[in-house]
Amino acid sequence: MSVNKEIKRITTHTLQEMKNRGEKIAMLTAYDYSMAAIVDNAGMDVILVGDSASNVMAGHETTLPITLDQMIYHASSVVRAAKRALVIVDLPFGSYQGNSKEALASAIRIMKESGAHGIKLEGGVEIAESISRILTAGIPVMGHLGLTPQSIYKFGTYTVRAKEEAEAAKLKEDAKKLEELGCFSIVLEKIPSQLAKEVSESLHIPTIGIGGGQHCDGQVLVIHDMLGINKGFKPRFLRQYADLFDVMNNAIGNYVTDVKAKSFPNKKEEY
Repeated sequence: MSVNKEIKRITTHTLQEMKNRGEKIAMLTAYDYSMAAIVDNAGMDVILVGDSASNVMAGHETTLPITLDQMIYHASSVVRAAKRALVIVDLPFGSYQGNSKEALASAIRIMKESGAHGIKLEGGVEIAESISRILTAGIPVMGHLGLTPQSIYKFGTYTVRAKEEAEAAKLKEDAKKLEELGCFSIVLEKIPSQLAKEVSESLHIPTIGIGGGQHCDGQVLVIHDMLGINKGFKPRFLRQYADLFDVMNNAIGNYVTDVKAKSFPNKKEEY
């Protein structure tokens, strides 16, 4: 008799235990059901429904245009596929900055309408009130410091953040504040490895790096980047694990050729 082995869901508590015993956390983005099912099945710990969907799914130049409704649509699709991974959703630009009531309302909508397990938002002490309100409602919050893409027009560049002492000191202070408020984890994007090491060691909660070096407690990448679906995006922190652009391009090209040559469908492919 075959027994179905019960799949144990990863929780924020699981991630904390992983940090405590020195096990690294694997996190990857996904935005649709089919891709999320593959990511989940491969043993991912955390799936991030990132506002990077604005870039890779919708073709926008920045993450700013994506709406709360669109994030909920993507998150719902991912949640239906994820049997094991913890699913975290980005609060999109304009849905939490400067208004803690709106931040709470946005977070509640994501949790209720998508079934996700937590939210992520960018920023430090400036958004403390929003984070507190969301946490008061029992919603897990992941922080995000360093390069915060929703603030790209303020930075004016996607270059490495916190290289200067003042910005590094603020980042450390922000990280401590986010932990004090009750965030369960913090993403550190594109900051010097040594700074990421110091922050990771100073915090009780796990850090997830993207361009933060090997000392973070986990790593995250955008799935389209690491699978080589995007051509031309090759920052130093990205390791490409496949070249799906060429694989897919060749397959689709062969399909077009076969249709034009009348060799698809053949007799065996007819009813």
